[in-house]
Amino acid sequence: MIFPEKEIRLKDGRTALLRSPLPSDATAALEYMKITAEETPFLLRTPNEITLTTEKEEQYLTWVAAVPNTVSIFCFVDGKLAGNCNISRKTKLKNRHRATVAIALVKEFWGLGIGTALFEEMIAIAEGWDVLQIELEVIEGNERAMGLYRKMGFEIVSHVPNAIRMPDGAFVKEFLMVRDLKK
Repeated sequence: MIFPEKEIRLKDGRTALLRSPLPSDATAALEYMKITAEETPFLLRTPNEITLTTEKEEQYLTWVAAVPNTVSIFCFVDGKLAGNCNISRKTKLKNRHRATVAIALVKEFWGLGIGTALFEEMIAIAEGWDVLQIELEVIEGNERAMGLYRKMGFEIVSHVPNAIRMPDGAFVKEFLMVRDLKK
């Protein structure tokens, strides 16, 4: 599904552009994935696991634009891919009242209001789909992200012990957080 272009004002006064990714963004998307994987241990992928070719990423970006129950939004600041988010509505009769979200930002752009703006867009999309709850997973220790998620109305509802093995070999929990849209 296509997200229409939208400009937002950042806390530092710059303007950011939110829009659906295009196949021509594939190279920037791959670089963004590598950067974010290097900057934080709280993503599931590690830098060496990013082995997609530009062609495969172009195919994915074409596919995601065509899927009716998924929206991907890229955020560009000064022409650089600063972050992205995805929302996917479940499609079965019994669970289509739920959607899952994911978000990541390049560290250079943390604290500028991009995460909040992206969540506001995902929540509006979910409400337009008549979704009743939005869900996300977050790794134990990712306090900065959990602060944003709580600010956006998400609450921890469960966890999986030893769900994630960190690079140092330590095991940590994965939390399921939910935002109820019925309220």
